[in-house]
Amino acid sequence: MPPKRKAPTSAKGEAEALEVKKQKLESSNHEKNGNSAADSLRQPHPFSAEAEDNGVVLRKFYPHEMSNARALAYNNNELPRPIEVLVEAMEETAAARKNVKVKDAVVHWFKMDLRTRDNRALRMASEKAREAGVPLVCMYIVSPQDFEAHLRAPIRIDFMLRTLHVLKKDLAKLGIPLYVETVEKRKEIPARIVELLENWGASHLFANMEYEVDELRREAKLIRTCAERGIDMEVVHDTCVVPPGALTTGTGKQYSVYSPWYRSWVAHVHANPELLDLFDPPEPNSGKNRQKVEALFNSEIPEAPGSKRLTEKDATRFHALYPAGEHEAMDRLEKFAEEKINRYHEKRNFPAQPGTSNISVHLAAGTLSSRTAVRYARDRNTSKKLDAGIEGVKVWISEVAWRDFYKHVLVHWPYVCMNKPFKPEYSNITWSYNTEHFDAWRAGRTGYPIVDAAMRQVQHMGWMHNRLRMVVASFLCKDLLLDWRMGERFFMENLVDGDFASNNGGWGFSASVGVDPQPYFRVFNPILQSEKFDPDGEFIRKYLPELKDVKGKAIHDPYGRGAGVLAKKAGYPQMIVEHKGARQKALDVYKEGLGRNKT
Repeated sequence: MPPKRKAPTSAKGEAEALEVKKQKLESSNHEKNGNSAADSLRQPHPFSAEAEDNGVVLRKFYPHEMSNARALAYNNNELPRPIEVLVEAMEETAAARKNVKVKDAVVHWFKMDLRTRDNRALRMASEKAREAGVPLVCMYIVSPQDFEAHLRAPIRIDFMLRTLHVLKKDLAKLGIPLYVETVEKRKEIPARIVELLENWGASHLFANMEYEVDELRREAKLIRTCAERGIDMEVVHDTCVVPPGALTTGTGKQYSVYSPWYRSWVAHVHANPELLDLFDPPEPNSGKNRQKVEALFNSEIPEAPGSKRLTEKDATRFHALYPAGEHEAMDRLEKFAEEKINRYHEKRNFPAQPGTSNISVHLAAGTLSSRTAVRYARDRNTSKKLDAGIEGVKVWISEVAWRDFYKHVLVHWPYVCMNKPFKPEYSNITWSYNTEHFDAWRAGRTGYPIVDAAMRQVQHMGWMHNRLRMVVASFLCKDLLLDWRMGERFFMENLVDGDFASNNGGWGFSASVGVDPQPYFRVFNPILQSEKFDPDGEFIRKYLPELKDVKGKAIHDPYGRGAGVLAKKAGYPQMIVEHKGARQKALDVYKEGLGRNKT
């Protein structure tokens, strides 16, 4: 469901109405909350109401957008980060958990790690079960409210459910049950997990860590609850090649720029080569142990919730595009390594050329680990160094590393998971919420062919080429001045590979509000991007059939290059904004927003 938006008004009327609203909000917040530092950390950002009215914050699950002062309190170590809360829970319960004796079963909790190979927590659970001579049980909790709160796309939920079927069969061959259950209310998940563990006589629960705020806080509470019940819950790093927090600058700070972070990441892996050691699949349950858990093999994998269900037509297309499961992930990785990786650096930016790996869906769902991907590429290089050897391999490994980088950012600056930009002061920019512009953008009807073709690709594939993600994001934020979080939400609700950290990081870059950003005064010119990365218009013609008869360079700007009559006759719209003027307006609005001193 798209964000709720108001009817569009004229630019002048929209600006005047917004300014009045801001003044009222600031006055109200001042009177209600006072001026104390403590109050300033609790009050919402002055502009939060406008964003909420347009669907940026899901108030059903989350509070108002926080003040800039609260975001800065995280930066100044005045508020505990969720990762610190989790670590504290593990440390304070360590003694009690160490003394827990294995009882009737050991359990692995699958989340975004839907694979048997190279799965750290799963292997740990398997070894614990084997040593004690008890069965290994796996479980997965389906949470419709989590799907809604995390803006999970129907195409991604469908992929995950299909993957569970594959995973269930693979585990069954090892005599290991995969128990799947739906828990309707997300707040009831921890209690239900404890109940299941006690029903099974399970004394040990293993899980891989997820780095979003909700998950870190949930696991911290669950660790304590389990410890109180005599259950040892182990939560371990697995998603990243290098765990968050392991890399710091010479002054002990966290990196916020990719290039120096990547050099540190490479050096750290070279110094700790065991980080690329892969974990073996779980050991089979013995026949006797399988019999003990026989009833659990009968659990069924549900259909997607009604609001997240694909149409039959879409399901048929997407199933063909994205076969599910870890075996398909390895097949794609192997094919890419054999056929394309050596020239990856030459072709990766051209959407009409099949130059990318197409494994992002598997990395997002955890059917393939980043560790396996990097190890596989390195072992097929001419050098064992991650930053040496074949150029295409080096560049591809650096692209996989971006996933680590954005998760490191999420852990250290957790407010980016709470609808705040990495640079809190950018919250003061006056964004537009023009309904007509947003609808034109998401429908691929902006009059800029490269933008529209990219948005049509999402409609057809539930996926978009990475270069085009930057182009359409820049256009939304800089040319249309729409709130970047509307685009961030749209991507999460429509992409098969939607991953919060990477999606948020990409939008932060394009809107110039995140880590490692392009400066706000650098604005992508969509026509120049089109000419550079789709020079012959091959990609544009594929997704904009109404322009298939437009010849030559006119494909990049039909109305400006003599093909307006043909484009109009075919039903293709004129540009909804003029880029040069829109760029200047963006610069003015950014300057004005950054000049404000508001919390």
